[in-house]
Amino acid sequence: MSSTRLAVFDCDGTLVDGQADVCWAMEQAFTRAGHTPPDENEVRRAVGLSLGVAIRGLAPQLSDEEAGEVTEFYKSSFRARRDEGLLDEPLYDGIADLLRALHADGWALAVATGKSDRGLTACLAGHGLTDLFVSLQTADRHPSKPHPAMLEAALFEAGAQPAQAVMIGDTSFDMQMGRAANVRTLGVAWGYHPPEELIATGAAQVADTVADLRAMLETPE
Repeated sequence: MSSTRLAVFDCDGTLVDGQADVCWAMEQAFTRAGHTPPDENEVRRAVGLSLGVAIRGLAPQLSDEEAGEVTEFYKSSFRARRDEGLLDEPLYDGIADLLRALHADGWALAVATGKSDRGLTACLAGHGLTDLFVSLQTADRHPSKPHPAMLEAALFEAGAQPAQAVMIGDTSFDMQMGRAANVRTLGVAWGYHPPEELIATGAAQVADTVADLRAMLETPE
């Protein structure tokens, strides 16, 4: 059996705080398509889902054609913001040090995110973290969370067994995905879903700080 220890991180709400850009792009997309933008709190709660799934959940009254139009407007708005250098996706305090420490300690690191390949690549490169990860799984190539496909692909690429892996995220979608893949699942309290919801959907523990998370990772379940 593989002895590889694998830590799989969600991105938005776990590694970086990208809510401002997501909310802005969603408002732009709905407005450009001629629809009333959804409430920002609901948009934040949908972060982590694949874009199309999130939009259908935020506006179930839209036809497939209308939802598709909103999706395309979101992509073009977000892309333009990135190309103009206006994206603001700051790392949460302590995350870069945590990732480097885990990597130095022999952990394999991966990301499983509702972002696109392009979005995740740009985000990690912008923070100088790309080389720390052995597997990057995005919504471009998998069903939306909480389907376990992204996590299963990360396990395969890292050569890790579920018993040696941990899923770390800030939403109920992450917790449900981790449980579906039979891996230990840890929540973080600094993201977009409250701790009690993370516990209710499968988190073994919820870290209040990055230091708490490091301690949890060092302590076997």
